[in-house]
Amino acid sequence: MTDFAADPITALVRLTEKVALELVYSEAGKDIGLLPLNCLLSEIEEQVSLLVLPDEVKQAVKIARGWIDEVFESTGVFEQPVLDRLSQWSQWMLEVLPVAQSGQPLPPCDFLAPTASVPAAAASHAKEMGADPDEPILLNLEGDGELLREFINESYEHLQNIEGGVLVLEENPTDAETLNSIFRAFHTFKGGSGFLNLKPVNHLAHELESLLDLARQHKLTITSEIIDLILAGRDSLKLFVTEIEFQLTEQKPRAPISFPIQHLISRVLTVTTGSQAATTRPAPAAAASAPVVPLFLAEEPAAQVKLAIVPEANTPPAPELQVLKSTAGALSVKVDTSKLDSLVDLVGEMVIAQSLVAQDPYLKRDQNQQLTRNLAQLGRITKDLQRAAMSLRMVPIKSTFQKMTRLVRDLSSQESKQVQLVLSGEDTELDRTIVEEISDPLVHMVRNSVDHGVERPDVRLARGKSAHGTIQLRACHQGGSIVIQIEDDGGGLNKERILAKAIQQGLIPADAQLPEGEIYKLIFQPGFSTAEKVTSISGRGVGMDVVRRNIDKLRGRIEITSTLGVGSCFTIYLPLTLAIIDGLLISVGRERYILPTLSVRESFRPTPQMLSSLNESSEMVLVRGKLIPLLRLADHFEVPDAVSNPMEGLVVVVESNGQARCLLVDHLLGKQEVVIKSLGETFKHARSLAGAAILGDGKVGLILNVDSLVRLQPDRLPLAA
Repeated sequence: MTDFAADPITALVRLTEKVALELVYSEAGKDIGLLPLNCLLSEIEEQVSLLVLPDEVKQAVKIARGWIDEVFESTGVFEQPVLDRLSQWSQWMLEVLPVAQSGQPLPPCDFLAPTASVPAAAASHAKEMGADPDEPILLNLEGDGELLREFINESYEHLQNIEGGVLVLEENPTDAETLNSIFRAFHTFKGGSGFLNLKPVNHLAHELESLLDLARQHKLTITSEIIDLILAGRDSLKLFVTEIEFQLTEQKPRAPISFPIQHLISRVLTVTTGSQAATTRPAPAAAASAPVVPLFLAEEPAAQVKLAIVPEANTPPAPELQVLKSTAGALSVKVDTSKLDSLVDLVGEMVIAQSLVAQDPYLKRDQNQQLTRNLAQLGRITKDLQRAAMSLRMVPIKSTFQKMTRLVRDLSSQESKQVQLVLSGEDTELDRTIVEEISDPLVHMVRNSVDHGVERPDVRLARGKSAHGTIQLRACHQGGSIVIQIEDDGGGLNKERILAKAIQQGLIPADAQLPEGEIYKLIFQPGFSTAEKVTSISGRGVGMDVVRRNIDKLRGRIEITSTLGVGSCFTIYLPLTLAIIDGLLISVGRERYILPTLSVRESFRPTPQMLSSLNESSEMVLVRGKLIPLLRLADHFEVPDAVSNPMEGLVVVVESNGQARCLLVDHLLGKQEVVIKSLGETFKHARSLAGAAILGDGKVGLILNVDSLVRLQPDRLPLAA
């Protein structure tokens, strides 16, 4: 999550970098990337307004915001001049932002000149798009179901903000912050509805946004009439959102959605243009007797809510409209993430405190049965509370996976390919922070699978494959890690071409001898690409280095397997860095370590016949007919006074991703639920450690990263002296 409070300029640079990346995948005549760019520019605009920056920077952001608005108001797809200027804008911003507050002169740019604005499609075209705002909405529930759910959830929040903000604005019409908040809410409505092709919602939100923009520019005074218009618009938008929700949740049968909004739009245009002639059109006969807005939803105790209609003068009373009561507010409650994090931290501290009390030596000497029962009850309640608190942070990865379905569909159509996306493990729950951080890497990797991986139908048929390519996206918990895989049945990675390109770019010497896995990892180098031509999706060498950086930031890793002509598989391993886990407490010398119990297969005291050396490089243990390398934790962590003779200690067999290691320890101390604490920047390069935990006696125990330990090379597994 971007931290504007700590370093606003760096945060703005990161947002601008995201804009640049989205532009890489945008194409003239398509709307791919339009909604993400709209959200990014809205966030940049909001943050820039709060900072002291040169006027040129603020003007540049406003101009870019206008370009995106023009796209929404006209064709709804990008034109090449818009993309060119947005690319020029992002490059200029990345150059300017680091020195924006230094007082240095800023480099010149063409788009700040008055003649450089991108000509929007004719205003008449925009009006033509909304010539019939009463046009029914036909929902694409199969293709856009997940996006519509997100739109609904966000819409209820925006509707609430609009209503609350308007009431504040009625008391204080000059409150700029509230005015901006309402404006942004309608602007978000416009962007989301435009992306989902909800034309009446888009049209109404656009006209209300224009009304508020005039007020922001002090060209319009907020009056009671304006307040009524905004509230009427808010209620009309709620009608659409509620009806979409009912059809999406199957509370109502699927049918075209239509509510009369033409008269309301005409009233808004009368205010914004000052001319009734510019707003009117002949109303269709079917709408002649339609109820006149403004519309106000009045809550009633009954199971249904009646829609109270306030008619204007000379308007006959309209029949009552019945609207089923929305249950969106009762199903979920939005909580500030900082409060949620604070709650989880406090529960973690309570778990530690309970453990300290339960293991206090003075209490252990007291054999009072009532005290023992009370402590046991406290332990059970603490454990239940702990699990409930952690579940608040855990969210299914399903929503992130579902977004890829739309992405694959759009990209395959754009590239004239036949690609299907197969999802599995969507219900796998991850910490919400990991879900947020992994979203962008998955987008880039799926895009590359469609563009570089899966071949065109004629090529696939010539190679004896099905014309339909398949991309599989999987998630699961494996041992103590989260595993996400992106696998395609495309052409695979060409090792020779990757090596040749890397040598050409000077990334490796010409005589370098790299193992297969290291060759594949060269694609994560910045600017690296073997594409023969640059496409609207990929080929510029941008994106895969971002994937690696994001995964490294989560202390994860990525592995690649590929067979030329058969396909590729990218496997992402992420540690459980934010969780409460069951741990096996072990001792090595005077030190204590914690192993995630999910990674432990078995433990035993070895016999001399089970021990052997392999090529005089490492010790091996014969376990159930298989030789497994032995790692002496005392030597690995340089712990003195530990057991050196394996027959006097214990061997713990751990495994991760199909690999196993035997760990030599002194003793097993027991099983304990522990709260994972970060080790901070000091130990960020200690790959063998996953974190730390406060034990029952108040001392710190280090949590071992089993995935890293099992991957140690044989020369890193020392022999006994």
